[in-house]
Amino acid sequence: MDLALLRTFVTVHRAGSFTRAAALLGLSQPAVTSQIRTLERQLGRPLFLRQARGVTPTTMGDELAHKAAPHLDALVEIAETGPDNDSSLRTLHLAGPPEFTAERALPALTELTGDDGQGFALRASFGNAEETLEGLAAGHHDLAISTARPRGALLTATTLCDEEHILVAAPHWAAQIDSANPEPKDAPALDDLPVVEVHESLPFVSRYWASVFDSRPATPGAVIVPDLRAVLACATAGAGLAVLPRYLCALALERGEVVPLHEPAVPPLRTYFLVVRTGTLAMPHIARAHEWLQRAATDWG
Repeated sequence: MDLALLRTFVTVHRAGSFTRAAALLGLSQPAVTSQIRTLERQLGRPLFLRQARGVTPTTMGDELAHKAAPHLDALVEIAETGPDNDSSLRTLHLAGPPEFTAERALPALTELTGDDGQGFALRASFGNAEETLEGLAAGHHDLAISTARPRGALLTATTLCDEEHILVAAPHWAAQIDSANPEPKDAPALDDLPVVEVHESLPFVSRYWASVFDSRPATPGAVIVPDLRAVLACATAGAGLAVLPRYLCALALERGEVVPLHEPAVPPLRTYFLVVRTGTLAMPHIARAHEWLQRAATDWG
C-alpha cells in the first residue's frame, strides 16, 4: 500500500474535508480526491461518505485511521529528527496565549527540557485561539493551549483548567466609588470608571459585564494594550479598571496595588484546553508534555 495514499487518507480523516486536507498537504482538491478513490479501489471498500459539508468516515475508514495514524506520525517524526532514537533531540513546538503560556505552561514544561534521557527541546509561539489552532492543524505546532474547543476530527482537545476572572483597579478608584456610592457596587457605578483592555472590543470587560450584570459596559476603553500583563501594569498605575485572571493579579492583590471592585457569588470563568492533532499523543515527547501540563494544572487552582 502506497504510504503517500495513507498520508492523504489520514489527513482527510482528521480534517473531515477534502478541501481542508488539500490545503494542509499543499495539493489540489482533485489530487486529494483522486488519491482517496485510488485507495478505496485498492481496498475494495468506501472510506468516506460524501456530504454537503465535508466527509464522514465509514466504519472501515475509522478502523484504518486508528491503525495507520500513529505509525504515520512516527514516520514523520523520524523524518524530521533523523534516525537517532535519542529522545533528547526531539523538539516540542508549543503554542498558546502569551500570558498563560508564559506564566503557567512554560515554567512547568522547562522541567522536562533537562538531559535525563527523556527530555526534549522546547520552542514556543504566541497567538490567539484561532491562530494557534490553525497552526496546529497545519503541522506548525505539536501542542496548543486554547480557550476555544476545536470542532471536527482533525484536532483532539482535553480540558486543562478553569481561570477565574476578577474586576480590579487601583485603590483610589475603589475609594472614589465607595464615597459616591455607599450601596454595593453595580454596573452603573462602575461604568463611570475608565477601562484598560487588550482590544477595542473590550473582550474581558464585556464578558464580565454580561456574566455578572447581564449588561454591556458603557465606557469605551481608555487604554488598549495587547497583553494582559501590560493591562495589569496600567491598572496598577491607576489608568482604570480591568478584568484579569486571578493567577495574573494575585501578587498585586496581596500587595494592595490593586483591589477587587466587585466580588460576585459566582465569578466568571474561562476554560483552557490542551489540543493536539488526533493520533499524535502516540509520540512520547508530546504525550509526556501533555500529561505533565495536566498534572501541573492541578496546582494552579
